[in-house]
Amino acid sequence: MRDIVDNSVFVASTGTSGGKRRATELLGEWHDISVEDVEPHQFPFCPQRTPGVQLDVLKEYSPLELFQLFFSKEAITVLSNNTNNNGQRKKLQGTQKQWIDVDSKDMLHYLSIVIYQGLIRPHSIRDLWRTDRLHNLPFPVSVMPGYRYEAINACLHMSDPAADILNDQLRGQAGYDGLFRVKPLQDQILTACRAFYHPHQNLAIDERMVATKAQHRMKQYMKDKPTKWGFKLFILADSKTGYTCDFNIYQGKALTPSGNGLSYDAVMNLIRVPYLGTGYNIYVDNFYTSAVLFRQLYQIHYGACGTIRENRIGFPRTEVNALPKCAVRGDMRWIRDGALLYVKWRDTRDVTMCSSIHKAYSGRTTQRCLKNPDGTWSRQAISVPEPVLQYNRYMGGVDLSDALIKYYSVSQKTSRWYRKLFLHFVDIAVVNSFIIHKELAKEKQHNPLTQKKFREALCMQLADVGKDGSTEREEDEEVATAAPQPQEVAVEGRPQGCFPVAVTDVSSSDARHKASKGRRLCVLCLSRKVHNKTIYKCRSCDVPLCMVADRICFTEWHDLQRSQAP
Repeated sequence: MRDIVDNSVFVASTGTSGGKRRATELLGEWHDISVEDVEPHQFPFCPQRTPGVQLDVLKEYSPLELFQLFFSKEAITVLSNNTNNNGQRKKLQGTQKQWIDVDSKDMLHYLSIVIYQGLIRPHSIRDLWRTDRLHNLPFPVSVMPGYRYEAINACLHMSDPAADILNDQLRGQAGYDGLFRVKPLQDQILTACRAFYHPHQNLAIDERMVATKAQHRMKQYMKDKPTKWGFKLFILADSKTGYTCDFNIYQGKALTPSGNGLSYDAVMNLIRVPYLGTGYNIYVDNFYTSAVLFRQLYQIHYGACGTIRENRIGFPRTEVNALPKCAVRGDMRWIRDGALLYVKWRDTRDVTMCSSIHKAYSGRTTQRCLKNPDGTWSRQAISVPEPVLQYNRYMGGVDLSDALIKYYSVSQKTSRWYRKLFLHFVDIAVVNSFIIHKELAKEKQHNPLTQKKFREALCMQLADVGKDGSTEREEDEEVATAAPQPQEVAVEGRPQGCFPVAVTDVSSSDARHKASKGRRLCVLCLSRKVHNKTIYKCRSCDVPLCMVADRICFTEWHDLQRSQAP
């Protein structure tokens, strides 16, 4: 491994341009802009794979195919099986009245509705299946009934419920896993994030909060975040595209404590040299930046840059020629300690940086509004350190990823903590799929879809899974329902044509029996969790349906059947 270059002592240089001088001993005091820093050693960029999408760029990928890179067939099968096991368990316990097992097709349809809610954002989930004038949305009804969606929602499970019991018995012991309920899907998402995209040279690491009000020991409070209560994730993102390359869910303590603090462990657990390669530049904020971390990254041939707190261990304590209180905007001081550069810069407030990548000042400026002596304001160019410029350029990788998620987030209110993380995994999968779509479109010099259009196409394709293989008999029945012929008789002996008839024999002379005898539950009302009984049914479909002045389910049900026909 290459040794650390010691830049603490430099040979005096004469004849430098612009009247600048080079210090012979730089660690003893802070230096201003008149002292020239030396360009630090740059590690060669040696990624393990070519940065970018790791797919065939000549092939056309639909939004569904890109999404299934993250929610693969195996992941959907495991999710369906564990959901079925949980549904049967709840049925035996009496908490679930009825349960019909789901298959992979049903789970994809369920995900279609979940992503659709991020586009529509209903006040209540049941509003999606309302049929009044304000809430008549045809898409959810065409995918699955509302009661079916709620049943899957109630029983959704990522891990085997029987294995959950065994894991819970280990609580407080060495073998206990606090994330056991989300592990199967989390591992699949992480594997896909690393496999199908390789990041570019500049990476950003930051926290992300997944909002929740669930009572759980992993829930954190961060006062400076817009989302103050929730699960905290440490995110590694590509600064160029915002692609989520890797993440860890914080459990209240570091999984592999090193003794150097949580911030050190969070960064080192995300840096996987065998997978990434070397020569990467990591940008972090002042929660992570420390001399110990940056020197360790330098040892493994990684550069680092970030804001730093002056009370951190290793920060220079000398006050010789430090930035004065009366400094004006644009004033700066810098000091070098081996591979690390420390910079103080006056803007609207003091900004303190640490970097192992950049030199202190390269002659670049930025525009600021400054007050003139006569009291007027004007835009003027002020000097800006190189670490500040590059930090502002590359630190926003996680923020870009957060913004793409926030636009159409599928997050919902739920009391089950693991379902909150499941919804966030869906967000990561959709956004990463969209980023891959954009990168592929750029390679082909095509115009990519917007994120909204991408999500809309994904919803439709998920909803259509399994609906293209209808049998000829089903198609014939749909045609007969759409265009009834009352004079003909079906093969089964049932008359064709959708007309209301009584559900039972009405030959009785008792008038009370004519209004109540043999009543059956209306199927349309039952799908909305309303138990209304009726004496009418469809002559052809043999389905009980209401026919009262304020509730004509007979017409509404048949209209829905026709709208679902391809």
